[in-house]
Amino acid sequence: MGARRKARELAMQMLYQSDLGKQTANEVRKVFWQSRTDDEGAQTVDLETQSFAEDLFRVAVERSDEIDDLIETHSQHWRVHRMAVVDRNLLRMAIAEMLGYKGTPHPIIINEALEVGRRYAAPESITFLNGVLDAVSRTVMAKRLA
Repeated sequence: MGARRKARELAMQMLYQSDLGKQTANEVRKVFWQSRTDDEGAQTVDLETQSFAEDLFRVAVERSDEIDDLIETHSQHWRVHRMAVVDRNLLRMAIAEMLGYKGTPHPIIINEALEVGRRYAAPESITFLNGVLDAVSRTVMAKRLA
């Protein structure tokens, strides 16, 4: 698995921990990275991967209201709090990347989110995730061009 995909996976896990544990971003960071150390206390995740995961998590937290609004607008009759926890946090992670990283093409972001989803989400979620992310991508790109 590439470093960027691993970072996306870690960011989704951090969002999941924050969502279910009702923890602050700082609490999540502390516990999350402590659990990824070896017996000597050294990080088991390389610095580049950790940095990208942290950036995605930060954008998702800082822009959480905007991201959740985009999800609800484009998920047709679904409220964010009623979605499967993995699904909503995969969406949050991918949309954070769309909003925070203008250099990464949206089709790559969507594909990477779906690959992480294939590992963590229910099989029937993949079509739902793809549809929401595609619709959000069009909206984000239209706003950039306006």
